Amino acid sequence: MSAAQPVWLFGYGSLIFRPAIPFVERRPARVHGWTRRFWQWSTDHRGEPWRPGRVVTLAPAPDDLCWGMAYRFDEAAAKAILADLDVRERGGYVRMEVELELNGQRPTQRTTGLTYQAWPGNRNYAGPAPIAEIAAQVLEATGPSGTNADYVRDLHAALQALEAKDAHVATLAASLWD
Repeated sequence: MSAAQPVWLFGYGSLIFRPAIPFVERRPARVHGWTRRFWQWSTDHRGEPWRPGRVVTLAPAPDDLCWGMAYRFDEAAAKAILADLDVRERGGYVRMEVELELNGQRPTQRTTGLTYQAWPGNRNYAGPAPIAEIAAQVLEATGPSGTNADYVRDLHAALQALEAKDAHVATLAASLWD
């Protein structure tokens, strides 16, 4: 990203409800061609190495879209903020560019942004599993950032506040409290 271009970060998991980063603007956003899935182990935030939690990553889905929150950084602070995020997302995530649709103004603004995604094959990649299996893992896991169940609840609530439909998150959340 050039120094003259604003630096946007797309958050689709805990960055929606707990960004813990300085930003100058926050807007609902979405990315096309991706879907959110609980396919990544968390051994450092919502679980521990001997009992990992499940957190979200982006999975390619050509006909889908994923809603989240975009944060614009002060350009002068972007390098330090991204260095901090690289540490926060160190559990198998890599930084990549995505095309964002920023909502909140008419017309919708399109721009390039950054996000973190956990590709299959990273050391913490959990992969697909039945919702019942994911729910059982979520209910048992706790880490330095809190319980894995709280992560699911907070993400589901944040998506509801955005009026963003996500069947995977909603189904998992419902299975935890049924």
